[in-house]
Amino acid sequence: MYMYELLVRPIEDLTAGFMDLVADVIGGEASDLKMHAERHDCVNLPEDLYAHANVQTEWWYYTGHCETASGRRFGFELVFFKRRTDLDRLGFLPLRLVANPMYAAHFAITDIDGERFTYDHRRSLGGAFDLAVKACEDRYELGLGDWSVKEENGKHLLRASVGKDLTFSAVLENTKPPVLNGHEGIGISHRELGERSCHFSFTRMSVEGETVLRGEKEKFTGSAWMDREFGTWSQKNWDWLSIQLDGGDELMIYQFRNAEGGAGEFSHGAYIDGDGESTYLKLEDFAVEPTGTWKSDRTGAIYPSGWRVAVPQLRCELTVEPVLRDQELDTRGTTMIVYWEGACGVSGTCAGKSVTGRAYAELVGYERSHENPSLSTFLFDGSLVRRLFEG
Repeated sequence: MYMYELLVRPIEDLTAGFMDLVADVIGGEASDLKMHAERHDCVNLPEDLYAHANVQTEWWYYTGHCETASGRRFGFELVFFKRRTDLDRLGFLPLRLVANPMYAAHFAITDIDGERFTYDHRRSLGGAFDLAVKACEDRYELGLGDWSVKEENGKHLLRASVGKDLTFSAVLENTKPPVLNGHEGIGISHRELGERSCHFSFTRMSVEGETVLRGEKEKFTGSAWMDREFGTWSQKNWDWLSIQLDGGDELMIYQFRNAEGGAGEFSHGAYIDGDGESTYLKLEDFAVEPTGTWKSDRTGAIYPSGWRVAVPQLRCELTVEPVLRDQELDTRGTTMIVYWEGACGVSGTCAGKSVTGRAYAELVGYERSHENPSLSTFLFDGSLVRRLFEG
């Protein structure tokens, strides 16, 4: 350690400083990306769906539960990311020298009856050999290669694929007004001092669509959830639950984990009744207790697997169980993280009545490689080299 501090660290610091000067010359000085978000009393549609020029991170996140005409049940996840890299670096390299912004997308299908989880992920750095990208600031339209989402006549049109075997297209329509999340339910999520984001959700969207699996077409219907967030913050660890009860109510829990693994102070939630009325939930209003664990054979990460969720003021006690234990995504080649995101079943009681439903859970930070990201993984996993070798 002494030799590193004496000999190696000064060289690294000098190299990093030189690379910052190069980045300033090529791309201009980095922005601090401070988003001074004010109270977000209402969602301004469709403008709040558009891409934003000066936020660090934004995502458009769809999850859903569907059933085909033949009775095959499946869940889906489709998410688009846009990230400005002014504040990012890998070792001595400021990432804005590579791309600013970067774009990524993840798509996953959970085949419940076939007990199979399939996913793919994509990235574009905006280079000549990268996938074509679209993130419009004057309309809601996103694209990464032939994956896309856009709005037409108030409906969200989604398209994605896994390899050459599976294509997915769907039309989603809101059946409830958007819900503001964040601190005190005003749409603003506070992360740390100086960090914040705007956050809202469409908690119930009808779904109609078609899959093409190895040339065979099949129609499907279902219900979806859309999460929209944009702002500037550093990577955190969280557990997120989006629960749709069959009676028409929804429950969202966003639990930021602290250094001890417990729920942090800015954790929050919302309960939405059948008429779309939302009740904001503070940390002390709910409890989430894991009922089991699952260990990934691929990454060694250990995730909670199954939960008991209690909201005493609403007399809700729910059990949430994954439909498959393994719904882990290794996306180190695109968004530089490994996470678990999967379809779940729900049962329990609310207001003294038995309830059932479906949910999606997202678990971030149980695999920790993102804390020491690899430059080679970032540059080559999921890039032109990977696509050339895979054909």
